[in-house]
Amino acid sequence: MPGTTVEMEPIEPQSLKKLCLKSLKKSRDLFSPIHSQLAPLDPESKRIRMSHKISVEYKGIKVGSEIVPGQVNSAAVEASGSSNVLSISGPGDSRVSQKGGAQNALVVGPSLQPKTQNDVGVSGKSTSVITASGSSERNFSTSAIMERIPSKWPRPVWRPPWKNYRVISGHLGWVRSIAFDPSNTWFGTGSADRTIKIWDVGSGRLKLTLTGHIEQVRGLAVSQRHTYMFSAGDDKQVKCWDLEQNKVVRSYHGHLSGVYCLALHPTIDLLLTGGRDSVCRVWDIRTKVQAFALSGHDNTVCSVFTRPTDPQVVTGSHDSTIKFWDLRYGKTMLTLTHHKKSVRAMALHPTEHCFASASADNIKKFSLPKGEFLHNMLSQQKTIINAMAVNEDGVMATGGDNGSLWFWDWKSGHNFQQAQTIVQPGSLDSEAGIYALSYDLTGSRLVTCEADKTIKMWKEDEDATTETHPLNFKPPKDIRRF
Repeated sequence: MPGTTVEMEPIEPQSLKKLCLKSLKKSRDLFSPIHSQLAPLDPESKRIRMSHKISVEYKGIKVGSEIVPGQVNSAAVEASGSSNVLSISGPGDSRVSQKGGAQNALVVGPSLQPKTQNDVGVSGKSTSVITASGSSERNFSTSAIMERIPSKWPRPVWRPPWKNYRVISGHLGWVRSIAFDPSNTWFGTGSADRTIKIWDVGSGRLKLTLTGHIEQVRGLAVSQRHTYMFSAGDDKQVKCWDLEQNKVVRSYHGHLSGVYCLALHPTIDLLLTGGRDSVCRVWDIRTKVQAFALSGHDNTVCSVFTRPTDPQVVTGSHDSTIKFWDLRYGKTMLTLTHHKKSVRAMALHPTEHCFASASADNIKKFSLPKGEFLHNMLSQQKTIINAMAVNEDGVMATGGDNGSLWFWDWKSGHNFQQAQTIVQPGSLDSEAGIYALSYDLTGSRLVTCEADKTIKMWKEDEDATTETHPLNFKPPKDIRRF
């Protein structure tokens, strides 16, 4: 009626916590198929929790070193009255329900305790618990009773650092490729000055210079069964050199662009070359016939290695993939797409059935023959990695475009040394780049081919000890599976 006012009933103020609990109860009443039961406990987590002999507050009763299931703090229940106490399922599937008749609600977050007569309450995130005697005790967090899982990451063995002990100069251009003789007495290097030079391993002296290529020599390999050396270059040519006559005896024609990598099959007389035409070509050494053209990559094939058993050919490409090839049919067996950048270098372990591949994003290790991803190396070199090699002792070396030479423990992936090459006098600092590297047959010497036109030889430092060069290893917190 006009002129009269209607008095509204006073609304009882409610806390945000109470409103949340009401909302949770409504949600449970709507969606829970079993209203009278809470969700079952996980028996495994219960076993782990119960196995830790920790002094804890369990439902308001302090128990010595173990949790006694089924005991309830009657004082706390009586004091609750009709307040919003949650029903909590205990270890023995016993229940603490409200004495005041409030309905059961979901258990969310930390255990909520009601206010006592002294108006001493516990907030939702507090870690204090009011005991029956009124004393406040510290409640253990979940992390305190969690089972600690020790790191299963293999710990690396201590290794001495490597040092540069010889610098060989003689080439007039970037040194792009290297190959060792099976007798370990000499090694050959191919360069951007279009020559191949043969060097003595022990003294580092020049023994021979071979000319014949008209562009830089990017690939080099020495046969273990014949007196042949093979070379490939940007001039699209693949040449076979007879080392008894020191001249070219065969040429393999077929590449449509520069040839970037070269490998010899260990048991069959086959030669494999990969280049900018995105194809890895398989040649019969004696007849010069192209047996297969392994096509499937979308970009330059820049790394290749071979094995005596399947997969006999593995190629890496600028299209960021690695392909395993079936040499019987010339078909792809498997494609690995783990890398995000060009796979410019790969290294097959001499004794284990696994290999590593290097890209600007990461260095990854894969198993053979299935190609399962094992793990990433534990550091990132953060540069374009042009070359890598691993010896039988499990020391892997990677050389980057910025002149960084990093040494790794093969088993654990730990980077135990970060060396930086020094350019020869008269060169620019930007010429500190490593294009190829290889261990000798003993694995005790490492040879790097660099952009400052030099060849550097490295060996382990005999004076180093665990005191002068301690092992700083931290196992990874998370194991990335990609």
